[in-house]
Amino acid sequence: MAEEVDTNEQAPKSNRILFCYFLIVLLLMVVAGGILTRACRTAFVDRDHWLKIDSTQKRPDRLVYPSRGNIYSSEGKLMATSVPCYYLYIDFKADCYTHKTKKWSSLDTLLYSKRNGIDSLSVYLSRKLKDRSPAGYKKYLLSGLNAKRKSRQFRVYPKMVSYSDLKEIKQFPFFRLGVFKTGFYTSEMVRRQKPFGTLASRTIGDTYRDIDPETGLTKGMNGLELQYDSLLHGVAGLNSVRRLGGGWTNVVEVEPVEGMDIRTTIDIEIQDITEKSLVDMLKKIDAASGTAVVMEVKTGEVKAITNMGRGSDGNYYEELNHAVADETEPGSTFKVASIMVALEDGVCEPTDTVDTGKGVYMYKRARMTDHNSHRGGYGRISVEEAIWNSSNIGVAKTILKGYEKNPMKYWQGLERIGLMEDLQLEIPGAGRAKIRRPDDEKRPWSKITLPWMSFGYETQIPPIYTLAFYNAIANGGKMIRPIFTKEIMRNGKTVQRFSTEVIRESICSERTLKIVQDMLLGVVEKGTGKAVHSDVVRIAGKTGTAQIASGGVYRRAGHQVAFCGYFPAENPMYSCIVVIRQPRIGYPSGGTMSGGVVKAIAEKVYANHTTLDIREVERDSLAVMQPRVKAGERLALNEVLDELDVRIENDEVDAGWVSAAVDDSLQMLKMKALPLREGLVPNVVGMGAKDAVYLLERAGMRVSLSGMGRVSAQSVRPGTRITKGRTVSLTLK
Repeated sequence: MAEEVDTNEQAPKSNRILFCYFLIVLLLMVVAGGILTRACRTAFVDRDHWLKIDSTQKRPDRLVYPSRGNIYSSEGKLMATSVPCYYLYIDFKADCYTHKTKKWSSLDTLLYSKRNGIDSLSVYLSRKLKDRSPAGYKKYLLSGLNAKRKSRQFRVYPKMVSYSDLKEIKQFPFFRLGVFKTGFYTSEMVRRQKPFGTLASRTIGDTYRDIDPETGLTKGMNGLELQYDSLLHGVAGLNSVRRLGGGWTNVVEVEPVEGMDIRTTIDIEIQDITEKSLVDMLKKIDAASGTAVVMEVKTGEVKAITNMGRGSDGNYYEELNHAVADETEPGSTFKVASIMVALEDGVCEPTDTVDTGKGVYMYKRARMTDHNSHRGGYGRISVEEAIWNSSNIGVAKTILKGYEKNPMKYWQGLERIGLMEDLQLEIPGAGRAKIRRPDDEKRPWSKITLPWMSFGYETQIPPIYTLAFYNAIANGGKMIRPIFTKEIMRNGKTVQRFSTEVIRESICSERTLKIVQDMLLGVVEKGTGKAVHSDVVRIAGKTGTAQIASGGVYRRAGHQVAFCGYFPAENPMYSCIVVIRQPRIGYPSGGTMSGGVVKAIAEKVYANHTTLDIREVERDSLAVMQPRVKAGERLALNEVLDELDVRIENDEVDAGWVSAAVDDSLQMLKMKALPLREGLVPNVVGMGAKDAVYLLERAGMRVSLSGMGRVSAQSVRPGTRITKGRTVSLTLK
C-alpha cells in the first residue's frame, strides 16, 4: 500500500526556501546598488580628485622612435643605414645646483669631491674625447658653471658621440650619479651612414640629423631618401612611465612601426668602376665637374650614377645630381636625333652629300663653324660622314633643306622620337627636356634657331634624357623609363616590386634605326670617337662638345664635352653617358675625354661580366697537359684519374702502392710499382702527407712533418730496418 505524503509538512519548507532566496536577492541588490552609487560618485562627484591622483602615478607619454629603413644595392649590400648619435649637455640651472638636499649638494660634489669631482671628470673626458687637456676641460666646465646666465644647454662636447661611447661616458665620475644629481642629459640625433662612402651618394640622398620632436621621425633631404621618405621613416610609437609596486615602469602603449627598406638598382661593382674611371679623368684634365651614368639596356635599371665636382681643396666630391637635374645644351650628341627625324621624314639618305666648304658657313649673318675649320674643313661629305665627323654645317644644312620653311615639322619629329617624354624620374628635383616650339610666344624662335638647334644648341636636356634616347637606339627602338629602385621590403619580404616601364614601343622605323646604329658605330671606328675604340669590347656612340653659355655669351665659361653610347655594339648590354664640364688641361674633346671614361668603364664592366668556356680557349704551348700526380694507393689514384678522364699508359700495374710520372713522348701518365717489404722502412718520397703517415705509422714508427705539399725527403733512408717507436722526419714541398 503506497505511503501517503503529508502536504501540510512540505508547505513550510517551501516557504522557508523562497524566503531565503528572496533575502539573498535583496542583499545582492543592495550590494549592486552600493557599487553603482560608488561608481557614479567616483565618475562624477570625485572625478577631478581621482584624475589628479592618477596624474601622479603616470608621467607624460613619450614618443618611441622607429628605426629608419635601410637602402641596399641591387646585390643586397648595405648602402645607407641609421645610427643613433648623441649630443652631451649639462643643465646648470637644475635644482641640484641651487638647493642643498643633504649635507652636500651636487654643486659641492662637483667642486670638492675627490672621487666624483671636476678634477676626476676632466681627466676622464680628456682621455675619451681627446679635444682638450684635463686642465682645459676643468676650465671649460667651470666657465659654464660660473657664467652670469647659466645655461640649461651647456654642451660638454661639440660633436656627437655614439651609443657605445655614451654608455661609457655615463659611468664617468660625477656623471655616474644620475641625471637628477648632475643635470647631465643628452639629445638624440640620427646619423645616416653610407658604408660605401661617395658611391652613388647623391642619388641615395641624405637625411636631416634632427628627429622631429612632434612626430619622432627623421626626414629625407634629397635623393631616394626624400622620394621614399614616407616609407623609410616608419611610424613612432608611444611609451608611458607608470608607478607600479612602488617603482616606475616603462609601458609601451603603442608599438612603433619600423621603416621599410629600399633595394636599389645600383650595382656596387659597376658603380665603383664608374666613379673611379670618371675621377681619374677629371684629375688628369683638371675639370670642374663630371657626370657618368650606366644603364642596363633591356631593363632601364640605372646600375651606376656619379656626379663629381671639384672642391675648394682640389679634391672631387659629390654635391649636386647633375645627371638628372642639369638642363643644359647637349651639344653634338643631339645631332643623332636631328638626322633620325630627317631620315624618318625622307629628307635625306645616309649617302646624300652636303657641301660643308672650308668649315665656315654664314647663315642669316650668323657665323657657323666646324671644329676643323682651321684645317680647311671637310668639303663635300655624305650625311653619315657628317655624323661620323660631327660636322655642324653638314647637319645644319641637311635640316635646313627639309625644314627651313616648315620648322614645326622638325619639332614634331623630335616629339615623335620621344625626346620630350616625361621620364617621371624617382629623384626629386629632376629636370625635363625643354625644346621650344616654333610658335612659342614666350620664347619665340629667332632666324637662326633651327640650324643651331639641329646640332645641340638653344635647347636644354638633362644628361639622363639623352641617355634614355641612346638606350632606345640600343634596345631595338624601344624607349624605357630609367629606374633607380627594384623593390620595397619590410622585414626582408617584398612589399612592392618595380618592373620595366615602356615609354614608347618604337622611336622610329627599323630601317632608320639600323642606319643610325651603323652611324654610331662609324663614329667610333672612323670618326671623332676613334679614341673610344677598344680591342676588348665593341662600343658605339656619339661624341659631343658644346660651349657653355654664361650670361647669354659663349666662350667665357669654357666647354662641356660628352660621349653617349652603348656596348657591346653587336648585342648591347649597357648604355652609358659621360659629361665633363670645363676641362682646363688639353683640347676639349668629347672623344678623348668623355669617351676615354666610357672606354674604361666598358672594358672593365665587360671583362668582369664575361665568362669563357675553357674548352674553347686556344691551348698554351707551354701548358702542362698532364697533371702532376702524387704517389699513393693505386685504387684511390685510379678512381681520381678516371674521374678526370686522364689517360694512363700502363694501368694494369699489379701493385697496392704506386708512383706516377709523365711520359713526355706520349703525353700520358706511366705508373711504377712501389714495393713494400716487411720490417723495412718504406719509400714515401713523392707521396702526400696522408699516405706517407699511414704507411710509416702502420710500420710502428712515429712521424714528424714540416712544410706542405708532397714529401720531398725523409730522415730515415728507405730499406733501413725498422725500429719500433723511432721518429721519421718528413719534409714536404
